[in-house]
Amino acid sequence: MEPEGQLVYDPRTRRVGEYRDKVGPYAMLRPVGGGREWEADPATLRPATAAERIGARVKAANHRTKRRT
Repeated sequence: MEPEGQLVYDPRTRRVGEYRDKVGPYAMLRPVGGGREWEADPATLRPATAAERIGARVKAANHRTKRRT
């Protein structure tokens, strides 16, 4: 089980998400910067690399900036 808040990579969706909790057989992940959670197979998750973490944070910051304009 991953610690809550850790950034993990979901190979099924090719996304980095923040680990929230495990519900039944699924891990619940939330997009970096907020958004709708999704279910992932905990057996396939791995910690996000440094490059993946940075990329996810940049994507979230860009999304926030676009919403303001």
